Amino acid sequence: MGRGVAGEGVRREYGDPMIPADEALARLREGNRRFQAGAATLTNQPVGARAPEDQKPFAVVLGCSDSRVPVEVVFDQGFGSLFVIRVAGNIVAPSQVGSIEFAAERFGTRLVVVMGHTQCGAIEATLEELRRTSGKSSPNLLSIVDRIRPSVEGLLKTDLVNDPERLYREAERANVRASVDHLRHGSKVLEELIQSEGLRVVGAEYSLETGLVDFFIGV
Repeated sequence: MGRGVAGEGVRREYGDPMIPADEALARLREGNRRFQAGAATLTNQPVGARAPEDQKPFAVVLGCSDSRVPVEVVFDQGFGSLFVIRVAGNIVAPSQVGSIEFAAERFGTRLVVVMGHTQCGAIEATLEELRRTSGKSSPNLLSIVDRIRPSVEGLLKTDLVNDPERLYREAERANVRASVDHLRHGSKVLEELIQSEGLRVVGAEYSLETGLVDFFIGV
């Protein structure tokens, strides 16, 4: 049997049976509470845990590339515990879907978390782009903006335009909802795993201000 450490109270052995989504979610909540309370155990892992012979991540996390949101640190999880995909704006594109399908099928991971965060630069860039009449944005940057655009452009037609703080908050959450919906309904592989194998796709928001993760979709 291989080795694995995921923090105090969250120890697991590689090769263990598949961890149900509810248990995986509880582990993430517990780890985030440790992190927020300043009681994280991530740095206390033995050297042997840094090169596990096998991996069996209990959760997939699609998060933002923002340097202030290191996923393993936020959830106080060690080597081999999480399958992490990071991309600006936590958007869903074919490569991200394929990566999640891979983890769900290869490792039996049964929890997928789409995690946005407060003060997201990709959301800000999208709102700025939508307000422009013309511009010379990079086509590569626009490929990210264009995936966020459908979920947030409707907000600019509401009274939220008069409250920038609320507008950004609602845009961040709307983007997470869109990514969750895409994963639930945009992949035949994931749809089948949801229907027959207990896979769950949930949405969350990490607060840069408090260090807490709010799971607000699918829990």
